[in-house]
Amino acid sequence: MDDALIRALVALPFGLVVGSFMTVAVYRMPRGESVVRPRSRCPNCGAEIGARDNIPVLSWLLLRGRCRRCGEPISAEYPLIELATAGVVVLAAIRFPDVWQAVLVAGLLALMPGIALIDLRHRIIPNRLTYPALILFAIVIVLAWALGGPVDPIRAVIGLALYGGVLFVVAAISRGMGMGDVKLAALIGLVLGSLGLRFVGVAAGAAIVLGGLGGLVALAMGRSRKSAIPFGPYLAIGAIVAGLWGEQLASWYLGRF
Repeated sequence: MDDALIRALVALPFGLVVGSFMTVAVYRMPRGESVVRPRSRCPNCGAEIGARDNIPVLSWLLLRGRCRRCGEPISAEYPLIELATAGVVVLAAIRFPDVWQAVLVAGLLALMPGIALIDLRHRIIPNRLTYPALILFAIVIVLAWALGGPVDPIRAVIGLALYGGVLFVVAAISRGMGMGDVKLAALIGLVLGSLGLRFVGVAAGAAIVLGGLGGLVALAMGRSRKSAIPFGPYLAIGAIVAGLWGEQLASWYLGRF
């Protein structure tokens, strides 16, 4: 069996499980609720969802998108987040043969769909996601480096300082960006910087280009220039683009000069 296929099959359940957790985070974190207790419940009747009805994607399909107890529809948002998360995780596993790089990139990208949705919906990026992620990824990077993995903790710190620092300056002089964006950029810079600073450059470039296009679209649709447009989704998309195709895009861009 092909190595890439094996990595994809191993990564798929991990991505689905993380995606299932992110559906809980998307709903509960903006409300200040625990993501651990109580167990997941039907949003309509409040009935506790049993283990057999909590299998990512599959349970929703078998129940035809309805609660087993009350029969009311359950939003397709849940399986879509699970699928999107699993998708980027599998792609990261295919893209990176080295296990340490695959774990770091897959772990980072697994957070991006949920974070983007939270920011779109609530205009926040919860500290309860970014702070633990910063600590956990820093530990993994140092551990990977100590065990001979192809990552560099010095570049990781530089990536964090550059990406987070630039956005901190922007946030300090502009009303259009919050500290949540700064912390997310720092997290992206930390993880992608451990692979190489060109990955961070691609992430920043993609976020800026996509954010600019999104702003133009919003203006064309009648939004005011003073309207708050969340930047987190563009940071998340930029991270996904850089995590999966950063090396190729950086080489293509530098080859133009």
